[in-house]
Amino acid sequence: MPQVRKNLERLTNTVVQGTKPSMILALNQEFKGIDDIVMLTIGEPDFNTPEHVKAAAVADIQADDSHYGLSKGTALLLKNAASFLKDRYGLDYDPKTELLTTIGVTEGIFDTMKTLLNPGDEVIIPQPTFPVYGAAATVCGAKVVPVPTVDDDFLLTPARLTAVLAEHPKAKAIVLASPGNPTGVAYSETQIAALAAVLKQHDIFVVSDEIYSELTYDRPHASFAKALPEQTILFNGVSKSHAMTGYRLGIIAAPAAIISQLAVIHELITTTQPNVVMAAGAEAFGPGENDAESMRAEYKKRRAFLISAFDQMGLHYVYPDGAFYFFVKIPDYLEQDGFKLARQIAKEAKVGLTPGVAFGQAGYMRISYATSLAQLKVAAQRLSAFLKMQKAKQPSVTDADM
Repeated sequence: MPQVRKNLERLTNTVVQGTKPSMILALNQEFKGIDDIVMLTIGEPDFNTPEHVKAAAVADIQADDSHYGLSKGTALLLKNAASFLKDRYGLDYDPKTELLTTIGVTEGIFDTMKTLLNPGDEVIIPQPTFPVYGAAATVCGAKVVPVPTVDDDFLLTPARLTAVLAEHPKAKAIVLASPGNPTGVAYSETQIAALAAVLKQHDIFVVSDEIYSELTYDRPHASFAKALPEQTILFNGVSKSHAMTGYRLGIIAAPAAIISQLAVIHELITTTQPNVVMAAGAEAFGPGENDAESMRAEYKKRRAFLISAFDQMGLHYVYPDGAFYFFVKIPDYLEQDGFKLARQIAKEAKVGLTPGVAFGQAGYMRISYATSLAQLKVAAQRLSAFLKMQKAKQPSVTDADM
C-alpha cells in the first residue's frame, strides 16, 4: 500500500493560505442560528426577481438552450447592456468590443485584478470598503494602499488623492465604489470631475464599482466612466437593481484594448456564462430597464424610517445617498470591539448587524435595510430598548466624581 503524504496543504499558495474567508458571511451564518433574530447583515434584496425576467429564463430552458454559449456574452445581452448604460447614465460602449459579462461583479473584480496587476504593483483602495477588492488584489500579488476617508465624510477628496499619488506614483489602479458599501455614500458629478482632473495626470486605472447605481435616492447616479472613459474599468450588473443576486450576472465596460485582455482571463476562469442567466440578463437590461423604480421607492421609505428611528435613539450615522446600508457610529457607552458588540446585540436584542471593522473601519456598525419595513420596525424597537438598557448600566456622574 503506498505511503500517504500528510499535511500537503503546507505546499499550497502562501498568499492563499494567509487569506481568510469572509468575516461578513461567517458572522451572518452564525447569527442565522439565533431564534427570532431580525437579520440586517447581508446586502440581499428581499424582493423577488421581476416576473418577466423569470419568464425569460424559463423560456430559455424550455427552448433547450443547453450548449456552450459565447464567452463574452450573447449578442442580445451585450446589446441590451450597452443600451442600458447609454439610456440610464449617458455612457457610450460598443457592445461587440467594449463589454464583457461575468459571474457577478465578484468575478469581474478578480478578472480585473488578474489582468492589471503584476506581483508588487500597488492598488489604492479608500477605506472603508467591501473587502473583496483588497483580497483579490492581494491574491494577485499586489500591495494594497489603504486610504482612510472617515475624516472626509467617507469620500475621497482631490487633496487626499493628490497626496496619496505623490507618495505612490507608480500605483497601477485605484478602486472607487459609488454608491459605496458599507456607507451608502455616492460621489456627485462635481466631485467625480474634481477627482478625474487629478487622475488624468497619471497613468492609472480607475476600477469603478457601480453595482448600486440604480439605487440612488436624492440625485441621479453619476458615473466615473463618463468623466474618465479612457482610464475607467466599470462594473455593473443586475444583482441589486433587479433582485437577482442568485443569478450571478455582472458586466464590465472598458476600452476595447482592455476588454480583449479581460476576456482572456474570464474565459480561462469560467469559459462562459450559463445561457439561462444570459437570457434573464438580456430581459432585465432590455424590457426591464426600469424595473428598479418600484424597489428604489420602497428602499427610500425604509431609509426615511431608519433616519427618524436613529435620530430618536441619538445615534450618529453616515447619511446614505444610495445602496441600502447605514454606517452607524458605535456610541461611547457600548462595547467598542465591533465583533463583540455584534454578538451581544444579536444575543440580547436579537438583531443581526455587521461590524464596520469587517470593511476596514473600526468604531462603526453596518445596518442593511434590504428587508421589509415591518421587520425594520421590530429591529428599531429592539435596538432602542437595548440602548436604553446599556445607558442605564452606566455609572452616573456626581460631584464627587468630578
